[in-house]
Amino acid sequence: MRPRSRTNPSHSSDSKERPVRNLVLVLGDQLNEGSAAWEGFDKERDVAWMAEVKGEATRVWSHKSRVAIFLAAMRHFRRSLEKRGIRVEYRCLEDPSNRGGFIPELVRTVQRLKPERLIMVEPGEWQIREGFREAAADLGVGLEIRNDTHFLCSHEEFAEHARGRKQLRMEYFYREMRRRTGVLMDGDQPEGGKWNYDAENRSGPEPEAIGKLRPPRRFPPGADTREVLAQVEEFFGGHPGSLEHFDWPVTREQAEQALQDFVQNRLPSFGRYQDAMWTGEPYLYHSRLAAAMNLKLLDPRRAIEAAEDAYRSGQAPLNAAEGFIRQILGWREYVRGVYWRYMPDYLEQNVLDARLPLPDFYWTGETDLNCLHQAIGQTLQYGYSHHIQRLMVTGLFALLLGVHPKAVHEWYLAVYVDAVEWVELPNTLGMSQFADGGIMASKPYAASGRYIERMSNYCKDCRYHPGRAIGDDACPFTTLYWDFLARHADTLSSNGRMSLQLRNLKRKGTDELREIRAKAAELQERLAPSS
Repeated sequence: MRPRSRTNPSHSSDSKERPVRNLVLVLGDQLNEGSAAWEGFDKERDVAWMAEVKGEATRVWSHKSRVAIFLAAMRHFRRSLEKRGIRVEYRCLEDPSNRGGFIPELVRTVQRLKPERLIMVEPGEWQIREGFREAAADLGVGLEIRNDTHFLCSHEEFAEHARGRKQLRMEYFYREMRRRTGVLMDGDQPEGGKWNYDAENRSGPEPEAIGKLRPPRRFPPGADTREVLAQVEEFFGGHPGSLEHFDWPVTREQAEQALQDFVQNRLPSFGRYQDAMWTGEPYLYHSRLAAAMNLKLLDPRRAIEAAEDAYRSGQAPLNAAEGFIRQILGWREYVRGVYWRYMPDYLEQNVLDARLPLPDFYWTGETDLNCLHQAIGQTLQYGYSHHIQRLMVTGLFALLLGVHPKAVHEWYLAVYVDAVEWVELPNTLGMSQFADGGIMASKPYAASGRYIERMSNYCKDCRYHPGRAIGDDACPFTTLYWDFLARHADTLSSNGRMSLQLRNLKRKGTDELREIRAKAAELQERLAPSS
């Protein structure tokens, strides 16, 4: 028998009906009290609307921790709104009358309250935005979709940046954002004389650095969050992942504490070791802040300001502060711009014509490739892996194998607690799988097992040899790397950044390449059979 919900599963926190002017729609990734949705809000005439719906957890086979962080954060946010005297129409997951989808729940509320207008901040997913637009039109009620001021670059500003450019490149966008915001600037020049410090931020794992690690601050679940975890196990017990280690920040106060913990304890070494991977260390020097930012519990301006202040005060070196800021002010804003500029067609991009299904071990971690076993196992345990594990282990293997990019996208959207489509889709389909042909990235992130050997200690305990492409102990990454180059040589020949790799391919003897390609075909058939 499940515990009785502490949050009222009924429709409203106010049993007394009164005329409603605006119904303000709040989604699970819009939990910021400074949102544009609240501009002009009148507590006497306006009502907030929130709904927990099974459809958002089952549209992709979502990790239990991904479901839990959304629900827990939503319930805490509801409480904070009610403390401010805001009436909240809230539908709980366990309510027997819950219709399981945003639109059916909205239709029922609109038909009952008859608001004059609906207001919402733009959703983080194209399909959801269009669904609300269609529903409002069908209901005959006006819908105002407001710009999301959480972000530092509006759609109009991104369009202005893109106007007249033959190619979009994050580096130039990032420089423009630095100039516009004044972040890490010295007058009109970048602080320190360089725009980025990538060359200083590529160290592999060093045992002495691992030994100095301080684990991220944990946020043990309180009573409300424990109730959510129990309900997730009840309703989504067959979903992937574990809730055993759930300790994510689910309130604005916790997100701020997580930021301060990162700045004090891991930011100083973040730059140098941001690409490193180490067995049994899921977080290393990373921040664990993406989920809080993507739910809007943490304003990106706060994170940028804290990192810059740490540099200015001598607490963190420039390469660390710049590397962290670039992920937010550069990549995060750029990815959002790409998403909204190219959707909905972007979702169907597949320029490399990759067709294979995702291997089953992506859902279990049961593989004898130690790097994949570590990265996927960690993902299933925590709902987290850092950007190099995503790009250069799980993403790289899918790219080299030839997995359909939409299948890779759906897996990434399902398994990570920080996954919202606007940020996940371009990073996966564009940067990781190169399915967009170069919109997001200037070249495929294709590499052999040697890269993983250099950036991790995974290969030390693996049965495969990263330097070998043929033979019983050949690393599948290395075999598939050469096969990938051979398969796509014509397509990639016009890409200047691939010229060195293609020249190395030409040095392979005919017999060696034939053997490599035969072994690659065997791997494809065994790991991702097409039928």
